[in-house]
Amino acid sequence: MRRPHDRDLSTYLDRLEIGDPGEPSLDALRALHRAHVERVPYETLEVQLGRRITLDPRESIDRILRGRGGYCVQLNGAFATLLTALGYDVTWHRAGVQAGRRAPASGVSFAPHLALTVRMEGQPWLVDIGLGDGLLEPLPLREGRYRQGPFEFRLSASSVEPGGWRFDHDPRGSIAGLDMETEPASAVDFVEWHPYLCTSPESRLVRAAVVLRRDGAGADALVGCMLRRVSGAGVSEVELGSRGEWFEALSSVFGLHLGDVNGRDREMLWEKVRGAHEAWQRRKGAVAVS
Repeated sequence: MRRPHDRDLSTYLDRLEIGDPGEPSLDALRALHRAHVERVPYETLEVQLGRRITLDPRESIDRILRGRGGYCVQLNGAFATLLTALGYDVTWHRAGVQAGRRAPASGVSFAPHLALTVRMEGQPWLVDIGLGDGLLEPLPLREGRYRQGPFEFRLSASSVEPGGWRFDHDPRGSIAGLDMETEPASAVDFVEWHPYLCTSPESRLVRAAVVLRRDGAGADALVGCMLRRVSGAGVSEVELGSRGEWFEALSSVFGLHLGDVNGRDREMLWEKVRGAHEAWQRRKGAVAVS
């Protein structure tokens, strides 16, 4: 894994609005994790634009430095590179995502997700900035229930991954949970799945434009044209019915100004998102009638 240059490391920390984090410590790790999920969103817009993207952490860092985000492997790969450069003991792990609570829990060979652990104070900590509306700060990798803002998470032994760990998201989260291997992984373990996730009509990254961002009070989610906020006050949802509303939400809610997307591509992106949203509405209406 290539390390970022000192200049890029400083720019990365500037992007997170963090100065010198000092020597590795649990407090610094918490601050870095929190800053990342608050300022760098999970987003699938590059997939929706049909752009060629890779899992190279260097490319992911470059995209973050120009004000964009990425999906799980890209975000966690970039963050792992940053943490390693800062002196942290980081391990990659393969994980399998359970998209919905009615879906069966799946092993790491399905819906691959990159999760990280960092060893601090004599024990491993679960580090994951790639869930979008998931962890605000790292969790100690031991069984228990953990509250962060309005969300409650649970860590337990995995029932589908022998010797692995199960992370259960809050019922209001974007996924039901995931199961994680304890064995170390590398970028090679995710390369085979990357073309599928970016091009297959069955991929969740292809089916809908998704943008997620976490903060201390809750989380925001934009799926297609539906903007959702989960906080201690409850859940609110609104449909963004115009191109202007949609791009304004990207900018004001998620900090995505899309300076690297020209006018023609913006129009194509909006037409694609709106078309998928209208198709979803028709399917929902047909189910309601039946």
